[in-house]
Amino acid sequence: MRALHIITGLGVGGAEQQLRLLLRHLPVECDVVTLTNPGPVAAGLRADGVRVTDLAMAGNRDLAALPRLTRLIRRGCYDLVHTHLYRACLYGRLAARLAGVRAIVATEHSLGDSQMEGRPLNSGVRALYLAGERLGRATVAVSPTVAARLTRWGVPEPRIAVVPNGIDLDRFRHDPAARERTRAQLGLPKQAFVVGGIGRLAPGKRFDVLVQALAQLPRDARLLLVGGGPEEGPLRRLAEQAGVAERVVFAGERPYLPDGSAGPDLPALTSAMDVLASPSPEEAFGLAVVEGLAAGLPVRHSSCPAVEDLPSGAAPDAVRIPCDPEAYAAALAGVRAAGPGPRTAPEAARHYCVTRSAARLMDVYAAALVPSSRTPLGGSPS
Repeated sequence: MRALHIITGLGVGGAEQQLRLLLRHLPVECDVVTLTNPGPVAAGLRADGVRVTDLAMAGNRDLAALPRLTRLIRRGCYDLVHTHLYRACLYGRLAARLAGVRAIVATEHSLGDSQMEGRPLNSGVRALYLAGERLGRATVAVSPTVAARLTRWGVPEPRIAVVPNGIDLDRFRHDPAARERTRAQLGLPKQAFVVGGIGRLAPGKRFDVLVQALAQLPRDARLLLVGGGPEEGPLRRLAEQAGVAERVVFAGERPYLPDGSAGPDLPALTSAMDVLASPSPEEAFGLAVVEGLAAGLPVRHSSCPAVEDLPSGAAPDAVRIPCDPEAYAAALAGVRAAGPGPRTAPEAARHYCVTRSAARLMDVYAAALVPSSRTPLGGSPS
């Protein structure tokens, strides 16, 4: 089988790094097209031996990209096209149909209750999404919560498959040597109580809550933020205003998998933490929480379908907290007072092993490749 993955961009983000990890475990010959921004994950994919093409799309309304993408799909003779993220799903599904590919799968990585990838969910976004969705054969939801949202939007339930994000459990296993080394590299005192936050520095992630909570914690507490984005400047200014600038470390974007970048990777950074805090009030999955659990960390979060969709008790040290500085300050102080516990991954983390996710996705591919009686775009039933 030859498959083409189409994604909006390949900067360091959850969907982008999830794609790279999955491709390492799929028994399929895969190429990747990025509509724009061939960032660090593109370099990582190429290092893995994956062919990556940058379509160099100028913007959301660069319609000239559509015939270019259609020609690329046609030349590649792909059996299946898999799209990721909103813009890539719109252009990728249409281009695949125009190129004659009927086995089209899309993964919905980030559908929230009120927004998708930072854009408000208005009637126009919904209508365009549903029009594009009808061009494919299956829509993959990364959690049962997202599947329910898709159903409420109007996507027929038989077209939805749940394939959760996966993680490499072995890579996130707590490493005491990496903890000591990483703390030294970042200037974090050995005995400091380190609160970690992982994710894009964007308004919706609400890392401002953690900066404000840090100001209410003892001076031995530090905040380690892993990620990049437009909120870095405002967060730095907020830390100055709160008097905690010297206690906040911005680690920048860090890859999940090694890509040759200088400095510690994400698993090493989680080893350096004492607790993972995720104040985002709206998530489609909550990958950072699962990564923290895989590292054996206690987790305090405001939204995590990955945990909330599992049976009670699967993650006993993942506690839901209101998205509020005072609530987080109290919760984090409680973790600090309790002292360190065993750094072992709970059942919730083991549930999201990447090999299991890859096997589920292969089942979706097999179903999508079965000839359909649905009428293809601009033609007769196939």
